[in-house]
Amino acid sequence: MATPPRPKSAPKKTTKVRPAGFPTRDQVMDFVTTSDTPAGKREIARAFGLKGQEKIALKALLRDMADEGLLDIGPARAFHKMGGVPKVTVLRIVDVDDTTLIATPERWEAEGQPAPRLRVIERGKRGALTIGDRILARTEEAGKGWVAHPMKKLAKATEMLLGVVEELADGKLWLRPVDKRIRRDTPISDIGTAKKGDLVLAEPTGRPPRISARVTDILGDPFAPRSFSLIAIHKHGIPNVFSDATEEEALLASALPLHEDKREDLRHLPIVAIDPVDARDHDDAVWAAPDEDPANPGGFKAIVAIADVSYYVRPGSALDREARKRGNSVYFPDLVVPMLPHQLSSDMCSLRAGQDRAAMACHLTINAQGKVTGWRFTRAVIRVAAVLAYENAQAAIDASSPLPLAGGVGGGPVDARSEQALPPVGGALLETALKPLWACWRLLEKARDARNPLALDLPERRVVLDENGKIVSVAVRERLDAHRLIEDYMIAANVAAAKALEAKKMPVMYRIHEAPSRDKLVSLKDYLKTFDIDFALGQVIRPSTFNHLITKIEETEAKPQIMEQILRTQMQAYYGPENAGHFGLALGSYAHFTSPIRRYADLLVHRALVGGYGLELPAPKGKLPEKSTLSADDFADMGRIGEVISQLERRAMEAERETIDRYVAAFLAVHVGEIVQARITGVQNFGFFATVEGLGGDGLVPVSTLGAERFFYDETGKALEGVESGQRYTVGQRLELRLAEADPINGALRFELPDAPGRPGPRKFDRTRPGSRGGPGQARGRPANVRHIGSARGKHKKR
Repeated sequence: MATPPRPKSAPKKTTKVRPAGFPTRDQVMDFVTTSDTPAGKREIARAFGLKGQEKIALKALLRDMADEGLLDIGPARAFHKMGGVPKVTVLRIVDVDDTTLIATPERWEAEGQPAPRLRVIERGKRGALTIGDRILARTEEAGKGWVAHPMKKLAKATEMLLGVVEELADGKLWLRPVDKRIRRDTPISDIGTAKKGDLVLAEPTGRPPRISARVTDILGDPFAPRSFSLIAIHKHGIPNVFSDATEEEALLASALPLHEDKREDLRHLPIVAIDPVDARDHDDAVWAAPDEDPANPGGFKAIVAIADVSYYVRPGSALDREARKRGNSVYFPDLVVPMLPHQLSSDMCSLRAGQDRAAMACHLTINAQGKVTGWRFTRAVIRVAAVLAYENAQAAIDASSPLPLAGGVGGGPVDARSEQALPPVGGALLETALKPLWACWRLLEKARDARNPLALDLPERRVVLDENGKIVSVAVRERLDAHRLIEDYMIAANVAAAKALEAKKMPVMYRIHEAPSRDKLVSLKDYLKTFDIDFALGQVIRPSTFNHLITKIEETEAKPQIMEQILRTQMQAYYGPENAGHFGLALGSYAHFTSPIRRYADLLVHRALVGGYGLELPAPKGKLPEKSTLSADDFADMGRIGEVISQLERRAMEAERETIDRYVAAFLAVHVGEIVQARITGVQNFGFFATVEGLGGDGLVPVSTLGAERFFYDETGKALEGVESGQRYTVGQRLELRLAEADPINGALRFELPDAPGRPGPRKFDRTRPGSRGGPGQARGRPANVRHIGSARGKHKKR
């Protein structure tokens, strides 16, 4: 019977016939570069049939070729072409190009040659790898570049170490980690040119348990201004420098004409931007007025105008690639790492007062019940009438007085946190802009209350720095009606964008927040049972379910800890093209539209709206791409893009949170030994974690410091309980603790009970006591001028 032909999808592999006898240099090079498997001395000898003395000669030949710069040796003593990549090697994922992960060799020692960038070809589960991961991969040349096929994801235990050089009394050098999750210091085997006290990057050497560190980069003084942000940037691999090509393209884009004749002209409207007093950019502005249409009695017309970033940042451009790689801006107390270069984020795409700006306008029709009954989207040109601080807008409404402008100078009222004089302006702005905005918002508020979204009171910390970068104070940012007003307008526009794209049959990058999983609900039920609170699992779980639970709890010590547990029950929000609704906001369709300066997801939504509404403007002349709509590749790969930008968002949130913790620790460092008012945030079998009321920063109280009594861990009740006394320490409990340690480098705190043995008598924590440390530690008293107020987001969070 005839043998069936081999399928074309699996061609027969042919083995290259090599001449017998001792190989030449060219023959060795040909074998090394074309071999499908790692080529060591044994494989080369076998390929050419070498034996005995010929193997010794081959060893000498390979050594000579390495000395001549022809060959290099990689893992498992396998050879590869100098300047190339071993067939199997360890790579670190460092970047995202569109939706393709980019990796570089973990070790690269070719002098004068940059490390190659390999495209990672993922198989199986998508999104399994992200920036910072280490992989063992099979590599191959493809065209003019290299590709990597992951074989195994490696542990992160051997990733680069970030820490501070310390010298012990015996002269030995150690690396103290900046990550508080790493409990042990590492001995330094090679310090290079670093010195004691330097913040450095180091690579681990040796094998467990004898790991040491070799310093590779010196980052400077860890207590200098901006060092805490620098630590987070390096630890999390956040790109913070734009390439020359990106900067040049930003200049080209910022010079594009506005095309006023082809945009809707809204410059006659008193549109205002309301932001934090310390906002780094202004990407949204709002306007409202009573609807004159008799068909909408008691209703309003409103406009949410957003910077038209899609006009300047076009698919396939260098700006677009860089924005996707970053995913979002990252906000630290002392600086911002923007998604876009400053020529755009702080200038042409920032809605400055009195200047013409390109905008994407969301026109809303709102009825007397606060329901949004209609919407449309246009490309517009606007001229913001004023940029206002939340506090000043609120004060003007409360007092119905002339409205002060934020950020000015003169003889007007003073904002206590910026200490800048804010000049009053005419009352016309109050009448024409703010009062209609507030009246329309009262309707939106009514509709929100009917929707009953999740209502957890989650305070946001802010760090106040002086002009030298020293800490003046750490406090909770006040929550005003002005914040809620802007948030509700933004939510209305986000919903309108999602529904508009659905109606146009366009792809949507949804902001998705799923309902809590059953496992989390079971844990919540068990937890509430310890407070004699019944929680039925058979009911349909809605945000109102949790709100009703909170309202039933009296204002007792238990309320904050129960709210904390409800928060932990919630799922993490993410981006994706498959709609699953937004549980927390009680919305069926939701997308981010309002911040394309600082979120790539919003930029994608803008591009989809441009395509859906036919809003493309004439192609710019020069080097920029013609189209500002979604590309065909983006159409096809929305799922993968959503995974990537969700990962980058989580990276940014972690970096921001850790940096705030470091500032809090620096602020508290001069108060070590004092008694603080604290609240327990978590309990484990080895102790409990607590945070300073009004300041934040988590610190451990080890169970070993609770006295001679034995404690057992109640996992269901999240509590430690004394065997003899019955003393319980539970999540949410308020108590006085002594601050035992505060480490600004890793943001770690340690507490102990006030009556811990061997300690002096109580000394109460005094927020006003001047500090004594330099750098980013607390300042010596309040300076004459406070530079700005930082927060975890730099702006009020707009969902």
